Amino acid sequence: MPPSSGDRSGAVVEPALEEGTVAIETHGCKLNQADSAVLAQEFARAGYRLVERRRDADIIVVNTCTVTATADSKARQALRAAHRANPDAVVVAAGCYPERAADDLRRIPEVSLVVGNRSKPDLVSMAISERVKRGGMAPRKNVVRGETAPAGILRRSRAMVKIQEGCDQVCAYCIVPKVRGRERSIPPAEIVEAVHRHVAAGFKEITLTGTQLGTYGFDLDGVDLPGLLDRILGETDLPRLRVSSLQAHEIGPELLKRWEDARVCPHFHVPLQSGSDGVLKAMRRRYDVNTFRRAVTTIRERVPHAGITTDAIAGFPGETEQDHAAGLALVREMAFSDAHIFPYSQRPGTSAHHMHDQVAPADKRRRARELTEAAEVGFAAFRTSMQDQVRPVLWETGRTGRGNLLVWSGLTDNYVRASAEGDAEMGNTITPARLGGLTGKVQQAVALPG
Repeated sequence: MPPSSGDRSGAVVEPALEEGTVAIETHGCKLNQADSAVLAQEFARAGYRLVERRRDADIIVVNTCTVTATADSKARQALRAAHRANPDAVVVAAGCYPERAADDLRRIPEVSLVVGNRSKPDLVSMAISERVKRGGMAPRKNVVRGETAPAGILRRSRAMVKIQEGCDQVCAYCIVPKVRGRERSIPPAEIVEAVHRHVAAGFKEITLTGTQLGTYGFDLDGVDLPGLLDRILGETDLPRLRVSSLQAHEIGPELLKRWEDARVCPHFHVPLQSGSDGVLKAMRRRYDVNTFRRAVTTIRERVPHAGITTDAIAGFPGETEQDHAAGLALVREMAFSDAHIFPYSQRPGTSAHHMHDQVAPADKRRRARELTEAAEVGFAAFRTSMQDQVRPVLWETGRTGRGNLLVWSGLTDNYVRASAEGDAEMGNTITPARLGGLTGKVQQAVALPG
């Protein structure tokens, strides 16, 4: 297996430019965010400065998602917008979309390079070479690849560390196995070393990310997710650890013991996808509604005040109004702290793409809207229950507010966006905060002395 992105080490000497700028736009999941962070580090080691505005970049990377047709459309729009912002820049289409339809992207005139997930380790050198071919600055020095870039390069307090990728489950609707490949785990020692490097660089929180975290280690001797969590907690000084996503059938009392350590964030993303057993079976999911319900109940019994978020698909082929009604009832019952609801999107290369009983687009949109409205009831109830609680918040960004006060934004341990005024520098610090009412989806708070 090739080294994991984010955990590459060793004295590999590569050419670098004295100067250069790069903008990286990330679409989709946390796994893409982890890949983009690695690319930012590698560009930095090659002498490139990360910029936010496309027009300021010599190289523009769009790290794409292809999970829905809407994601594809957003990727194409972003690539064309990148070229309009800076016609002289090297525009790179990267990530999952190239794995599914590279030739389609190559036909877009504004795209300079198409680089899929399997070629991401070579993306930086490919992009720099393309820039040199166009008359950009030639390599002037050598740099040693293997050190983690400073936290300031990524301008984040939270980092993503990939522990595995790929998926062997092959759900009927999902393109991920095709664009990410088979499941493969990264050895624990490499992950622990990556955590050490991020902590040394100033990061206060790390999210473990991947496609199927619950099966982590199945391809390594004597390795599993609980053991990995134990190693990270026992061998590093990381202040906060977050697990990005778990399947319902993977959650049980033994795994949840790790959440007894206060450094493990009480937030669980548990994809639902459908509240109908018949639809779940057609999707080829590995749990039923009762399994999902037991997982949520177990979390709430063992991890007080946990935030539980989810995904759900409206209008999967063959879904009836009765199936939809069951989904609405379950979403209301679960009272998720947040939910991502989206209409089913046909993906070429999946078995559901060929199913004949497709749901009409108008019905899919209506069902998605109704599921969203049901989820918002749970969202409001969860946020109301948090009022007057004191929770640790990792403050990330600040802006000028009233008078000389700054308004800081951050995340609680249970994944609630909070906002507080302060006259001190709170960026990249964790402090207790008393939570108040809601403004939109943001919980107002008062930061307390640490």
